[in-house]
Amino acid sequence: MTGKNTRRTGYVFREEYMWHNTGIAAMYVQPGLFVQPDIACAESSDSKRRIDGLINVSGIARHLQILNDFQPLTDNQLGLFHTRDYMRRIKEMSDARGGDAGELTPFGRGSYEFAALSAAGPLVAARAVMKGELDNAYVLNRPPGHHAEADIGRGFCIFGNGVLTALNIRKEFGDMKIAFLDWDVHHGNGTQKAFWSDPSTLVISIHQYKNYPQDSGFVDEIGEGAGRGYNINVPLPPGSGHGAYLHAMDTVVIPAFDAFQPDLIIVLSGFDAGALDPLGRNMAHTGTYREMTRRMMMLADRHCGGKLVMMHEGGYSAAYTPFCGLAVVETLRGVATQVEDPFHKTLSNYGMQELQPHQAQMIAQSAEVVKLIT
Repeated sequence: MTGKNTRRTGYVFREEYMWHNTGIAAMYVQPGLFVQPDIACAESSDSKRRIDGLINVSGIARHLQILNDFQPLTDNQLGLFHTRDYMRRIKEMSDARGGDAGELTPFGRGSYEFAALSAAGPLVAARAVMKGELDNAYVLNRPPGHHAEADIGRGFCIFGNGVLTALNIRKEFGDMKIAFLDWDVHHGNGTQKAFWSDPSTLVISIHQYKNYPQDSGFVDEIGEGAGRGYNINVPLPPGSGHGAYLHAMDTVVIPAFDAFQPDLIIVLSGFDAGALDPLGRNMAHTGTYREMTRRMMMLADRHCGGKLVMMHEGGYSAAYTPFCGLAVVETLRGVATQVEDPFHKTLSNYGMQELQPHQAQMIAQSAEVVKLIT
């Protein structure tokens, strides 16, 4: 294992995250009549467990600071974002046989506690980063969180992990400017809604245009009131690859973060923009995730003493997401293992991986919003 400019990188993973039960489905559609079920719902433990497996087999786990001794968020901590009525409904279903948190968010018995534990992981990591005990951290948590809204679960997400991290870390450490980047292939609607009018929180989402949710994530959704201009959506057309993602980083994300000058950076890290993902139609690969992570580390170094917390969101290719996860963790730690991505040669040579004119045109619309940040 080799590396330069190594960092103190934290890693959060709990076995209980794998026990969150989403049942069986045909991808995300409930089986029945003419719909034959798969073995498991698309949001199962498989791809996440394989990320943890590769992190351990690669040897990099020995060079990470493991954070796994913590309790679920309390009701008061969850209540900083979610309504008490919503929390009560989820708890009642969780104590019985499970149910659906709202929209495409099935769960089984005990998932209230699992979701509260998932939300606790990034807060523990952010606390260690804020105290200077770590430079950065990756949180491999489940269930994901960026679609969850205050009173409804959506898109496999029960509690808003990223939102709750920001609200609770501010309660502990005082007011600060927090910047989010969400590179999941689906729009981060929950984070957007939470900070819609908040100029102390910059929210940027790079996602596939009208994938999920299909009623949000458009360029003209820029926040309102004092928060106008502090919500930036970068909807990419299907087929966007390495060139489009890095162009979005260079022309939207970096200028926006430079204008905002955050005290803490949070990345909502979905790997479903990967070229082999069944729930996305974009073409990112491990090289894309390495380069995006390098840019976020550069911004963290420039503005907030390297304070960077990344938490897991989507990623449903059990074969490919482990290599994307390892690529990010290697970059955060500043070391290279002996593991090579066996898919990289093929995926990086897909046609139109380079930035295309129509992609640049769409990204340019988002770049205009950056001018509103003061």
